[in-house]
Amino acid sequence: MKQGQFVTGVDIGGSHITAALIDINERKIVSSSLSRYSINAAGEVADVIETWSKCIAEAAKETGEEQVCLAMPGPFDYEQGISGIQGQAKYEKLFGLNVKDLLGASLKLPASAIYMDNDAACFLHGEVFAGNARNYHDTKVIGITLGTGLGSAVYDKGHAYSADLWDMPFRDRIAEDFLSTRWFLKRFEELTGQQVSGVKDIAAKVGESAIAQSVFDEFGRNLSAFLLEFIRRESPAAIVIGGNIAKAYELFKGELEPAIHDHDPSIKIHLSSLGEEASLLGAVGSWYAHIR
Repeated sequence: MKQGQFVTGVDIGGSHITAALIDINERKIVSSSLSRYSINAAGEVADVIETWSKCIAEAAKETGEEQVCLAMPGPFDYEQGISGIQGQAKYEKLFGLNVKDLLGASLKLPASAIYMDNDAACFLHGEVFAGNARNYHDTKVIGITLGTGLGSAVYDKGHAYSADLWDMPFRDRIAEDFLSTRWFLKRFEELTGQQVSGVKDIAAKVGESAIAQSVFDEFGRNLSAFLLEFIRRESPAAIVIGGNIAKAYELFKGELEPAIHDHDPSIKIHLSSLGEEASLLGAVGSWYAHIR
């Protein structure tokens, strides 16, 4: 492999890290380099950085790490590399720390070789570039990621940026309280008295439990209310939905799609076709646009 042609893209999630080499010329992931590690986001700083470093080094072993581009959840000072994540049940111990410096030291790279951007913006950038939204380069698209947190982004004529709506006032709290994994787990326990470990556990019960389906229906109503506000702000041509919760889209689309299309029948709703690869491609694409 030619050095300089490949850059390491990284997706930091609330329960995992994924990394891979990205071929800049072909704008594709080198599939043989794909590396994924589980992560304890409540762990000690040294353990988190060590796990991230191992995953990145494994992905880049054929070329070595020269430039690393990370899709990171927020809030975060992406330029300086300082975490502002607090009160989200993930990476709390990184709060206030310079993650670029910590990761650079672990990888034996200068902080300048560590590029970071918002994970939702990277996701949307990747989907417009190579995924289901690739026909919208010259228009406006909004994107959301649904998982341990709520990500939101806008793509407008070549540039993707975070909409930062996770803490938008919603119902009697903030949007993320109703549109994340923790809402599913809390709501299901409230209705059944049962504790489950993830959304997929609730999805598995839908065939045998009307309550399980009712939780997804309620989520669909919450999501449609949130998206309608997002749509009013941005007037997009399309919406892209990603994140682990989107894997259960069939269970909540019945409440979501009619509400969106009643508001504007022309808006297209697309599920992510690239999954985690969108964030990897988007992180590198964001860096490439930044240096040009």
